[in-house]
Amino acid sequence: MDELIDEAVVGELSRLLGNAGFRPDALVVAAGSVDGRKLRQRVDVVRDALLVDLPDSYARTARLVRDAFADEELRGWMLWPVSEAVVDRALATDRVREFDDAMAVLALLTTRFTGEFAIRAMLAARLERAIGIAETWTSHPDEHVRRLASEGTRSHLPWAKGVPALVGRPYTRAIVDQLYRDESEYVRRSAANHVNDLSRDHPDVAAEIAAGWLSAPDDNTQRVSRHALRTLVKKGHPRALEVMGFTGAEFVVDGPTVDESVVALGDSVRFTGRVTNGGTEPVRAAIDFVLHFQKSNGETRPKVFKIGVSALQPGESIDIAKSFAMQPRTTRVLHLGEHALELQVNGVAYGRAVFDLV
Repeated sequence: MDELIDEAVVGELSRLLGNAGFRPDALVVAAGSVDGRKLRQRVDVVRDALLVDLPDSYARTARLVRDAFADEELRGWMLWPVSEAVVDRALATDRVREFDDAMAVLALLTTRFTGEFAIRAMLAARLERAIGIAETWTSHPDEHVRRLASEGTRSHLPWAKGVPALVGRPYTRAIVDQLYRDESEYVRRSAANHVNDLSRDHPDVAAEIAAGWLSAPDDNTQRVSRHALRTLVKKGHPRALEVMGFTGAEFVVDGPTVDESVVALGDSVRFTGRVTNGGTEPVRAAIDFVLHFQKSNGETRPKVFKIGVSALQPGESIDIAKSFAMQPRTTRVLHLGEHALELQVNGVAYGRAVFDLV
């Protein structure tokens, strides 16, 4: 991943900007210093070099970038530091005119590489103005610009600078409400991820957004809403379960039962169970399992994993047989000791089986 911006890419950026009248002195030096760094550090090095070489004037910087963009070869990861340099120049003026123009430049650049990272500084500087402009992008003819309206304003965008105001208050419903029925799956998925982000801090708002979508659906809305509320459904949020049709059910759950009470680190824990519709009406069952991981302090931490969704007629059962690899990962440290498993159906936990990880 780090090699996406390497010496060759920076050298190509120097050439392309040079063709537009740019003198890339610091950028040439930066090209030789990116190797061995993490991707974010490489972006910073190249952006800082651009800020040394680019004109001090925002207007001249924006003109040069637009001129260079006429070359179709200016695209891809090399545009990440370019977009951040444009934003830096615009914000340094502290003027609305330059702010608005920089947003227009981001919309242009995002057609060849996402502006979702660069826009975060714009949101932090003038949140409501940036969101207002992003709302106009929801009707843009280019799907990449429409996606930027949603992706760039996510409250918990991976890799990106945090914008605390986006977390504190859900400003962006108007954006996602315009995009959940977008013709592009790429855009619809971004809208769903945006609402899933909202659900971390404003679960009731996220559930009501999906409810609104499902009141005016198209062929994709059920799937988009399911993706938007995936975290809330796992957590058993009552309104989210109701919105997705996982309510009014009476289940009989047998298990889980683990095959072995002792599992070696690196092996898999295997378990079985059965879920039965004990009611008199057909139901939808969102079936998950909850694994309670041992922590270093002796306490446990629950983590929900999806099994699937089943439609069950009255009296109908579904048998479950699953395994989970108890292997350390870069995102998960495993500690030896007692662990526990539960089945979860429509957000409600059933049963408890324990095993020792050794």
